[in-house]
Amino acid sequence: MKSLIFGTIAALMVAGAAVAGPVTLKANPVDSDGRVTLGDLFDGAGSASDVLVGTRVGPSIVFEAGQLQSLARQSGLAWANPTGLRRVVVRNATAAPTTAPPAPGSPATAASVAPAVTAGLQPGRATFADRVITRNDMVEVAYVVGGVRVTVTGRAEGNAAAGQPLVVRNLQSGRSIDAVATGPGQALAGPAAQQARATQQLAAR
Repeated sequence: MKSLIFGTIAALMVAGAAVAGPVTLKANPVDSDGRVTLGDLFDGAGSASDVLVGTRVGPSIVFEAGQLQSLARQSGLAWANPTGLRRVVVRNATAAPTTAPPAPGSPATAASVAPAVTAGLQPGRATFADRVITRNDMVEVAYVVGGVRVTVTGRAEGNAAAGQPLVVRNLQSGRSIDAVATGPGQALAGPAAQQARATQQLAAR
């Protein structure tokens, strides 16, 4: 009888995993209470949305992509990680910048993020101890002009410490963005990036 019961439970678990549909990683994962759940990370998590995967102590928490895939799989979810991310950053929802679209006619639009910060930028060569962004990390790039802030999420194509130039690939358009790293998973593009880089260079002297 025990064998029958255990066999039934195992069959139900396998069946549950088999019918689970794929999930999509959110472009800017955030949490509001320090408890990071599968619902905070993935669209389509369904009944597994409340499954706890980590506790954020500071302003953000970083997960290894393989770790997230394993945790999702244990709850019957399938994340293929199609863009080959290595790490995923989850931030405090109250501190994360909004991505509301600018008003019509505003000089800043999503396409405005594409222009390079400046010609001749060289990829950052940060040491492992100093780097805040590692190649293939998910990076939120902010373009600020005239008091308007627009953000896009892309994949880092190199390593960078704070204040170093970085090339980020826009996941939606496929275009490259020349930016400057400002912190874990964060970067600036446009005039604000030039100022951030100049400030970092002065501080290093």
